[in-house]
Amino acid sequence: MTDVLKRPASPDPTGPADDSDDLLRRHRESLFPSVPLYFSKPIELRRGERQYVYDGAGRQYLDFFGGIATVSSGHAIPEINNAIKEQLDRITHTSTLFLIRSQIELAERIKSMVPQKLSKVFFTNSGTEANEAAFLVTTLHRGSNELIALRHSYHGRSFATINASGQRPWRSSTLSPLQVHYVGNPYCYRCPWEKTYPSCDLLCARDVEAVIQTTTSGNPAAFIAEPIQGVGGFVTPPPEYFKRVKEILDRWGVPFICDEVQSGWGRLGVADFGFQAFGVEPDVVVFAKGLANGIPIGGIVATDELASSIRSLTLSTFGGNPIATTAALANLNYIVTNNLRENARVVGAYLKEHLQELAERHQMIGDVRGMGLMIGVELVHDRATKEPAPDLASRVLDEAKERGLIVGKGGLYANTLRICPPLIVTKSDVDAAVRILDEAFAAAGNS
Repeated sequence: MTDVLKRPASPDPTGPADDSDDLLRRHRESLFPSVPLYFSKPIELRRGERQYVYDGAGRQYLDFFGGIATVSSGHAIPEINNAIKEQLDRITHTSTLFLIRSQIELAERIKSMVPQKLSKVFFTNSGTEANEAAFLVTTLHRGSNELIALRHSYHGRSFATINASGQRPWRSSTLSPLQVHYVGNPYCYRCPWEKTYPSCDLLCARDVEAVIQTTTSGNPAAFIAEPIQGVGGFVTPPPEYFKRVKEILDRWGVPFICDEVQSGWGRLGVADFGFQAFGVEPDVVVFAKGLANGIPIGGIVATDELASSIRSLTLSTFGGNPIATTAALANLNYIVTNNLRENARVVGAYLKEHLQELAERHQMIGDVRGMGLMIGVELVHDRATKEPAPDLASRVLDEAKERGLIVGKGGLYANTLRICPPLIVTKSDVDAAVRILDEAFAAAGNS
């Protein structure tokens, strides 16, 4: 059995003994039952070190999930943590009613990474809040509550964002302040029109105009999309998809909200943000997750025209607070100093190539897709019928965990492995992860 452990397992001497069974009981007694947990035997990740995490028994795991693409630079990075500690010793919180130096510096830094027309930044605490802010400015600007969204999308868990999300498992209510019109997803492996790219003529993009013409008032507030869908199972559109969609949106004057919550900050390897990889310029960019390497932060950067749509007073009590913005600046500096975007490109290509090789050996792998260090592996029971295999995905997660590797899963059918490690991972880490996945696929198929 492959094992990535670099040192003998040992419990955290400063913490309690491994009590994961008791923690699971307390979780079930105290938290909402709708809050899911990974693995047939859930574990507590008690500490981390770069690309590794450790459970309560001291066992080491190679982290290829990064807290859902949130730990962008790695766990316990001294350069980032020291900046946070220094800020804690200065001041923890003021509010946006006062000047916050790190907030202003971070806003300027973000503006330098996006098209010049995106000139105004608003900070929140999460991707959900950030998408709510994007909905607010676009609906006010257009005088419309109509939104166009993709099927299989996910944009948050709030009252409005769950209804902008095109996945039934995450939609607890259909009540919404928005009227959402869903368009066909650029999901080539499961094309809604049963076509094959590129002979399909991008019917998925053409559907955007068809929906505007037939099911809207002709005045939608915005179109929202993730460059690569996160919770949707890392669905990756054809290279020219967003260019085609943007041409349609521009003809109708519809703003494009680009949800970069999972795909931003160099994760795709080819650019700072996903929209840059596809050669388009959104009107609003939504960001969160990986910006501060695990410290909660979110926000939007928008055109001045959209930002000026809010004519009342507004603030976010903790949005852009000194701790989060200091962490974000330190993280961005670390990404640039260590050329992690390029590492994501090189190591990500290496990872995708080796996962495609696994697909040649394991019939349960139906599709390998993604870009940089955001790779999806979709599992099926039958390649001909493409019957989703969520049971196999769950077994692979368990088998990989037992061998010292953590990956995620997602997709409408919960049958897609989501692989999004910290951007510091190396080719040797990939080699270890692929060996483990090879064994995990074999074990899951034989169980």
